[in-house]
Amino acid sequence: MAVVEMRKISVIGLNSSRSPFFQELMRLGVVEINSKEGLINDEEWVPDIFRTSNSANVSRQETAIFRVKAALDAIEKYDHLKKPLFYSRKEVDHDEFIHHLETVKLAVAKSVDTAVAADKAMADAKTEINRIQTVIAGLIPWEPLDVPLEMTETQSACVILGTVNGKTDFSALQAAVTKGVPSAIVLEINADKQQRYLLFISLKKEKEHVFEALREFGFSPISLSGGKGTPSEQIKRYEQDIEELKAKIAEQEETLTSLVPMKQDIEYLYDSLVMQKDRAKIVGDMLSTETVFYFDGWFPKRSQEKVENLLQRYEFYYEILEPKPDEEIPVLLQNNSVISAFEGVTGMYSLPSRHDVDPTALLAPFYFLFFGLMLSDAAYGIILSVGCIILLKKFKPEGNMRRMLKMFFYCGISTFMWGALFGGWFGDFFTVAARVMFGIDHFVIKPIWFNPLEEPMKLLIFSLILGGIHLFVGMGAQAYIFIRDGHPLDALFDIGLWYLLLIGLVLLGVGGMIAPSLSTAGKYMALVGAVGILITGGRKKKGLGKITGGLGSLYGITSYLSDILSYSRLLALGLATGVVAQVINTLGSLAGGGIVGSIVLIVVFLAGTVFNIAINALGAFVHSCRLQYVEFFGKFYEGGGREFRPFERKTKYVKFVEEDVKDGR
Repeated sequence: MAVVEMRKISVIGLNSSRSPFFQELMRLGVVEINSKEGLINDEEWVPDIFRTSNSANVSRQETAIFRVKAALDAIEKYDHLKKPLFYSRKEVDHDEFIHHLETVKLAVAKSVDTAVAADKAMADAKTEINRIQTVIAGLIPWEPLDVPLEMTETQSACVILGTVNGKTDFSALQAAVTKGVPSAIVLEINADKQQRYLLFISLKKEKEHVFEALREFGFSPISLSGGKGTPSEQIKRYEQDIEELKAKIAEQEETLTSLVPMKQDIEYLYDSLVMQKDRAKIVGDMLSTETVFYFDGWFPKRSQEKVENLLQRYEFYYEILEPKPDEEIPVLLQNNSVISAFEGVTGMYSLPSRHDVDPTALLAPFYFLFFGLMLSDAAYGIILSVGCIILLKKFKPEGNMRRMLKMFFYCGISTFMWGALFGGWFGDFFTVAARVMFGIDHFVIKPIWFNPLEEPMKLLIFSLILGGIHLFVGMGAQAYIFIRDGHPLDALFDIGLWYLLLIGLVLLGVGGMIAPSLSTAGKYMALVGAVGILITGGRKKKGLGKITGGLGSLYGITSYLSDILSYSRLLALGLATGVVAQVINTLGSLAGGGIVGSIVLIVVFLAGTVFNIAINALGAFVHSCRLQYVEFFGKFYEGGGREFRPFERKTKYVKFVEEDVKDGR
């Protein structure tokens, strides 16, 4: 229905024109290029072709991109301008973009080098600070020690430092050491909950006896060598080193802050490098001989004139073909501005396969209705739509984000519509506010249609009717596919008879309330439909399967019943929004009237409204999707299509305005 028709293209061109051609093909952005891995191993092709070796160039480009990205990340930390909620690319003209880059090329390269060097210097300084702080943490317990760290021994004596568990009895340890080595000196330098920090001075020849005496106490010797002076003096020197490193970091931060004005030019360079890398990669994947290269791919039929103009200008040989019936083709959807807002719902499930119809136009009106019916508060709908409009106008998001915001804008309109029909305006807030703030007891905003909280069965019946219409549309789409593919009898037997049976059962059940003749007509319609399904349900099977197949098909009526009941969630979520809103308003009114009561009501109302919109809008989104994916798509849609991915400029920071590519557009 809205799947763009594709054409397959095969191209042979001269290697001498390859680079400028692919640059213009990228600007055109309408051709998807296929990889031809299989031909490399094909005996017919192997003697004559090879794959262009361009990996070194691609690797250089990737390294340059990584370096520029590192510079941007470093500068970004010091860009204190207010960031938008949604980032939008800057619109530029391509020729102006190229000219500007050429003008600032040297300055940008220097800025990147400076930013990368500053960031590395900062990282090194921070690493060194962490190392020094770790050393200081190890020295602090030894700060009371007045022995220089470099003094580990004399000609005949040695100094031993170490720790034992904090619960160790120092007196017992001291006694054990002096008993084994009477000449030894044992001092406790410091202690905390975890450890005791000890100093031992002994003759060198008695050092091993000291360790022997300490063995039963779990003694762990440590070395504080590498510094000069006492631990206290060394800590002061380290702290001075840290201050010097912090000053160096501050200096580099100033350097990065000074580079913030160059950020946009560096972003331009980043996008330029990405485009160069993409072109280098695609060129490197080309199949080539010594003089020519080859590729094939896909493009939308609507772009055929542009593609041919470009190929003819370069005088390349090309062939454009319609895809074969069994050939897999990439999928590109094309819908009007309203329907395209709902393409994200289709995309989250799966793009249509070649033999599917695009379900977006079919699901869009039902998604619109279901979402609003589930949220069903007029004020919430206004907030949702206005919020989406503000985001779209102010931040100009692109791609899926833009589509989703547009979809929620339309869903907000639906929510407003259903809310007005059901009388939901922040639940019953205005009724409660009139009573609490002004003492008015009988102010009520009446629904245009009815209040679901007072007549839930009416909403349930309406939800089931709406669900039945939804399912019938899905069945109709399957009938269309059967007829389109040349199987009208399948449409009659597999869809038409079910229409007859289901409509007949409805008329049989409720038609008598309108006219007795409708009930009678329904009975015969249901009978004809059931018999027809029983006879034709097993027509494609053999033997006994023709009978059992019909019975199995008729048993499928239970699945229709369960599908219809699934639409009761429209009632459940629609009531949930109103009930939660009323509970919030009731809680807010518990403080009574007057100024205090009014303030409490407003505070509770604001907090509760944010919660209610968030939780029930999420529920409406999820369950509206579920009704499409399970009940609706199950009737006709398979999916499994592959997204069309053209060779185009994939930029992160700039968006090129519409332009002509010489004669190509």
